[in-house]
Amino acid sequence: MNAYNKFAKIYDTLIYEDIDYLSWSKFILDKYNSFNNEKDDYLDIGCGTGNLAINIVPFFNNNWCVDLSEDMLIMAENKFRGKKLKAKFVRQDMRALNLNRKFDLITCSMDCTNYLTEDGDLVKFFTCIRNHLKDQGLFVFDINSQYKLENILANNTFTYNEEDIVYIWENTLEGNLLEMYLTFFIKDGDLYDRFDEVHLERIYREDEIAKALEDSGLSIASKLDNYTDSSVKTTTERITYFVRKNFSRGEW
Repeated sequence: MNAYNKFAKIYDTLIYEDIDYLSWSKFILDKYNSFNNEKDDYLDIGCGTGNLAINIVPFFNNNWCVDLSEDMLIMAENKFRGKKLKAKFVRQDMRALNLNRKFDLITCSMDCTNYLTEDGDLVKFFTCIRNHLKDQGLFVFDINSQYKLENILANNTFTYNEEDIVYIWENTLEGNLLEMYLTFFIKDGDLYDRFDEVHLERIYREDEIAKALEDSGLSIASKLDNYTDSSVKTTTERITYFVRKNFSRGEW
């Protein structure tokens, strides 16, 4: 899970071309507001540079952002300060989350869950979520689907070529693990600075996710295609889960 170090400095430049964080945030808040008016405590796990949280934080009284990368947390904190927004930024492993408080809303976006690659990691993470979720709270997370990892990313090479940033992204699938080897060239004056990062994502089938949630005392309230109201299809690339505890099927 040790990634996003030097990558943190160029993350926003790359990610904003593909991800509409404002739309995601609005969708999450609309779902949350449909059954809960409490807006005391919000937690974003795997917050990165704060792109999702920065749109949700203004609606809650107490806000926490957690990430394993210190570089990402520094960038997120600077971004929040520039917007005059307040949150506590904590460096923790999502598998051993320990904040000693419970939250109304917890989010974990951008396939952070796929980065849990060891057997048992998923239940550890979901158990931490249950321990930090209020009884009427909502947990929202997404995963890169089995279809995406096997049929789109696996054993493929992608390139990005702009004046200031060039990268080569090579993927290799072995069993249920996708290794992503990224080589970056960042312009610095007349020269380019090179650095490499290796990211590892695990394929999680939908039945595995459901079983791990059940074993952790959580229930799926809704499972959707990305951050839309569309149902999950065989070709869905990002699956978004809305999860609660003490949930009965007729509530939502």
